[in-house]
Amino acid sequence: MSMIEAAKKAREASIKLAAMSAESKNQALLAIKEALAAKVEEIKAANAIDVENSKKEQVAEPILKRLKFEEQKVQDVCAGIESLVGLADPVGKVQLQTELDDELTLTRIAWPIGVIGVIFESRPDALVQISTLCLKSGNAVLLKGGSEAKETNRILFDIINEASVEAGMPEGWIALMESREDVNSILAMDEYIDLLVPRGSNAFVQYIMKNTNIPVIGHADGICHTFVDESADMDMAVKLVVDSKTQYVVVCNALETLLVHEKIAKDFLPALKKALAEKGAILKGCEKTRAIIECEVATEEDWKTEYLDYILSVKIVSDLEEAIVHINTYGSGHTDSIITENAVNTKIFMNLVDSANVFHNASTRFSDGFRYGFGAEVGVSTSKIHARGPVGLEGLLIYKYQLEGKGHIVADYASGKKSFKHRHIV
Repeated sequence: MSMIEAAKKAREASIKLAAMSAESKNQALLAIKEALAAKVEEIKAANAIDVENSKKEQVAEPILKRLKFEEQKVQDVCAGIESLVGLADPVGKVQLQTELDDELTLTRIAWPIGVIGVIFESRPDALVQISTLCLKSGNAVLLKGGSEAKETNRILFDIINEASVEAGMPEGWIALMESREDVNSILAMDEYIDLLVPRGSNAFVQYIMKNTNIPVIGHADGICHTFVDESADMDMAVKLVVDSKTQYVVVCNALETLLVHEKIAKDFLPALKKALAEKGAILKGCEKTRAIIECEVATEEDWKTEYLDYILSVKIVSDLEEAIVHINTYGSGHTDSIITENAVNTKIFMNLVDSANVFHNASTRFSDGFRYGFGAEVGVSTSKIHARGPVGLEGLLIYKYQLEGKGHIVADYASGKKSFKHRHIV
């Protein structure tokens, strides 16, 4: 099937899917979960092919870790689906209701966007999370994963498609893209596709934005920062920085640049270096940092780099204001955190850092749809229009207005015969 045929079928399916009951969608999600659990050995076999091919191509170890989809990850995505089933169905939720006049009532309800195209990295678990989120929110979806995960993506798609259609979902609600040509072809399909969500480098997101008329939610670089303020609890700061950087390095919410107040740097940096060395992490530092600890040189380019590896750039700053300016200059608007016991500095940081997610005394790794209780996410939006931060169920909805009347006509209001009441109900 060509991509234009797949997009047409997705458009047709999206109309039916939007009107599906919560019970029907939840039954389909449970069917998907059961099918994934039943075919775990087949999934592992397909994934082994992808991993072996990537090893032959000498793919970096962090990328291989992201690519592996072993039994524990299958269990994790199944648990995610169960969590998603437990969430209230947001489709049709009344957001606003106004009595315009007697027996003339306007209601705004949450409604699916329609057809969503998602282009994501070589993480097979992302395919499951994205597709199930789209189903729960009543959206059809076109998926393109990284080529390294080709075999895994294919079997996951087949399982999800078959299980959901057998459970009553409309055929064509989900489709898989497998080539760059497929991606380029959908960029011109604005009559069928309502939203694109590209996940990847800033250059890739910008390319998509510049080559399509379809609205785009940008999920660009995750250049995340943590600022260790002078009043920070040292033990807490070490623990948070280590978790933010090393808990899982190949994700967009991993820490990439650390900012340290000059008054705490001499005590903090040696302790941090020791803790990170145990995790195999490499430090790159500014001139002031290198005067305190031995590490590699951090250049201007490092402040702009998303490593996705066991590398952390470190800069010593003179005060809170310098830290905020640095973050707003070099950050990607993803996730930034302050470690401090100073309530005033906390408020200033939380208000002035211009990012989708701003934390206090917490690891940047909490920036995640599942951890936020959204079920999962299709991505973390660094855009400022429609949806920002982890894009879960609500981020995949817009709304529609429904008006109920009893033969009302505008002429009566234009002539002054009748007047609006505009009484707020909800």
